[in-house]
Amino acid sequence: MMADSGARGSNQQIKQLAGMRGLMADTSGHTIELPIKSNFREGLDVLEYFMSAHGARKGLSDTALRTADSGYLTRRMVDVSQQLVIQQEDCSVGRAEIPGMSVKAFMDGKETIEKLKDRLVGRTTCVDIKDKDGNIIVKANHMITPARAEKIMESGVGGDGKPLDKVRIRTILTCRCKNGICAKCYGANMATGEKVQIGEAVGIIAAQSIGEPGTQLTMRTFHTGGVAGSDITQGLPRVEELFEARKPKGLAIISEIDGVITKIEDIKRSRKIYVENTETGEKRDYLAKFGSSLKVEEGQHVEAGDYLTEGSIDPHDLLKIKGIRSVQDYLLKEVQRVYRLQGVDIADKHIEVLVRQMLRKVRIDEPGDTELLAGTQIDKLDFDEINEQLAAEGKKQIEATPIILGITKAALATDSFMSAASFQETTKVLTDAAIKGKTDPLIGLKENVIIGKLIPAGTGLKRYRTISLSTDLNNKNSVNEAQNAEEVFESAQAEAEAVENTDAE
Repeated sequence: MMADSGARGSNQQIKQLAGMRGLMADTSGHTIELPIKSNFREGLDVLEYFMSAHGARKGLSDTALRTADSGYLTRRMVDVSQQLVIQQEDCSVGRAEIPGMSVKAFMDGKETIEKLKDRLVGRTTCVDIKDKDGNIIVKANHMITPARAEKIMESGVGGDGKPLDKVRIRTILTCRCKNGICAKCYGANMATGEKVQIGEAVGIIAAQSIGEPGTQLTMRTFHTGGVAGSDITQGLPRVEELFEARKPKGLAIISEIDGVITKIEDIKRSRKIYVENTETGEKRDYLAKFGSSLKVEEGQHVEAGDYLTEGSIDPHDLLKIKGIRSVQDYLLKEVQRVYRLQGVDIADKHIEVLVRQMLRKVRIDEPGDTELLAGTQIDKLDFDEINEQLAAEGKKQIEATPIILGITKAALATDSFMSAASFQETTKVLTDAAIKGKTDPLIGLKENVIIGKLIPAGTGLKRYRTISLSTDLNNKNSVNEAQNAEEVFESAQAEAEAVENTDAE
């Protein structure tokens, strides 16, 4: 009863008390081959007790070492995302199309990592969602509440009249807001379930929401006494690997082209996989290391980006082959997989905040009719803005390649040299800023804290600074100020009510 209620104890601990202790893991995380067949009720013999000590030591060393790793990961995540604050209501006002992405349930083979319903709650729709009779369940640009999500799963249908397996929603990844995120793309505040308020520091919230469970999960090894299993000792380095966009351990080979596996041959303790596109005549061959398990067979059709061998994909390769959308999806899915297998639920939007920061730069290949240099990295939104301007003037546009930066590099590549200098490599950042004559726009939170200004979040936002309250009503100026404050407050209240009414509709 205690275990089921979640008050104390778990199935794992009950098994060790009444069943058998099972396989143990040593300090480095490797499984000890000999299992412990006794349980705690019967008691362990001397050899089993000695092997148990391995597990106990793993638990203690994990607690000491991994907590530091998790704390450092949180610090890097805070630094890369601290400037992201909700800046405006809607970034797509006046645009013909609402930007967004189609989401479906996250699957791992046949196992569901995250249900579609969980991914929809608290998000804003891009299009009207209807039932089979054509009645609108949720209007476009409206928030999906838990009740609406339930209704979508029960009776929502796609354009072909079949039950929905994917839904187009607004996302932080496609938000057009320049120095932050808009409220519509973010959706609900996860703490209240209500629409997020302008001024909410969603970057810091995201970093803490991902980092804090990491700390808890590192501790979890201790509670089960080092019993072998996929605890976060394997998981936390994986999260770090993903957010730092490193080449993963156990790299999978992926196909660069659409085509058919024409031949798989064994060559000197390795295997060669031949892929050919019969339409274009394009051919590729890949060498798989000896012992790596293949996911394809001769005659099988593969698409660009499909796995040829087991393992993890290098996000840089995926970006080159399949583009930004696939990388975003891959990073989201992999981070969710690590946490969900540990029983920790994290909202997609927190991971999206960090993925947005990792993919926000492009590298210029052809500067067109601008003074920019080839090889320079610029912000993706700046790139789109400059190209729109060049197109309107009939000039040659910039050509650029999207790039992915790990969170450490992305934090150092920010526009604010103060924020970067307070993070890492202080001397290098400051000398570089001095040589280039950089100016700091003071957009993020850190740089404003450093110089002692109000942070541009919450009530520190410019739009809230004009509101003042005066008790000295005898003074004419004070009366005027109070009236102005009242007017500002009333207009803000009216705006909020109008937004609520449209949401209720």
